[in-house]
Amino acid sequence: MGKELAKDINLGDMPTKAADDAAISVRGLTKRFGETIAVDNIDLQIRKGELFGLLGANGAGKSTIIKMLTTMLTPTSGEARVWGYDIVRERNEVRSSIGVVFQDPALDGMLTGRENLDFHGRMYGMNAALRKARIADVLELVDLKEKADTKMQDYSGGMKRRLEIARGLMHRPHVLFLDEPTIGLDAQTRRYIWEYIGRMNKEMNVTMILTTHYMEEADYLCDRVAIMDSGRIVALDRPESLKDTIGSDTITLMTDSGGDALVRSLQSFSWIKSISSDNGSIKLHVDHAQSRIAEVVLEASRNNAVITSVGLHKPTLEDVFIKYTGKKIKENGGKDRGADIALPRGGR
Repeated sequence: MGKELAKDINLGDMPTKAADDAAISVRGLTKRFGETIAVDNIDLQIRKGELFGLLGANGAGKSTIIKMLTTMLTPTSGEARVWGYDIVRERNEVRSSIGVVFQDPALDGMLTGRENLDFHGRMYGMNAALRKARIADVLELVDLKEKADTKMQDYSGGMKRRLEIARGLMHRPHVLFLDEPTIGLDAQTRRYIWEYIGRMNKEMNVTMILTTHYMEEADYLCDRVAIMDSGRIVALDRPESLKDTIGSDTITLMTDSGGDALVRSLQSFSWIKSISSDNGSIKLHVDHAQSRIAEVVLEASRNNAVITSVGLHKPTLEDVFIKYTGKKIKENGGKDRGADIALPRGGR
């Protein structure tokens, strides 16, 4: 596919057609495979310089959208423009405007990092001097100068992803697509890659569109997130705004005794939006819960309630995803932001 995207591209005359604020404009985009509707009548605007996330489970339609926007798939109906160019009628112009980091590795393990980048530059028609300069630039950008002449088969998983990102940026695209950029990486390496992606978005002012099924990744990186389910966008906004639709924070108290008396006492607190209790577990729905925990624990002490633990849960994109799709997403290692605060047995 790398050859396909590089075909017939003149690096000396990079397209600059997009004049408004939209890096990507999509209207009524649909893709059918036989009777299956993979992408269903999508409308979408992505601003220049934005780091935009498509969040959804496997099969939600994320990768199909990316394949259409990168001209790998032809839409069944609807239209889309990338950097002002129509994805069907102006394929070569679209391809010269974009970079792609594929979900599956697309580098040669028997070549060094430098050789892989040089091969990519040749496919894009870069002359030797330009290739040398760009390779030096992107290797420094992703901190791989020291490993430039090591065969890629000896790279760690995180290093391979960084080299993939470097390759996607080498021809200075206006828009970079990242399809599940950290899939298969451990949590620490994933965070490391996030830092590179965020820094490149800001320093190079390149528009980035990433697909992910990692909630924390979308929350940490993206300016805006579209949640996809069954080929449709079911919610779209800034991560914080999406989480605001869930409502209040939740404080959970586990009690050994005195829970009923504590509940009755807490019901008089005007800042508690709602309260429920079940078998020693008390849940309080409040705003700015972190600043209220000490007051709740003090009230428990006044009522001789024995608290064994206090839990704090802030709304997450996982909560948003469940709200709009009715199901959880499998993350393989994703961790909830809720924090459990252990208290000594016997209360305060």
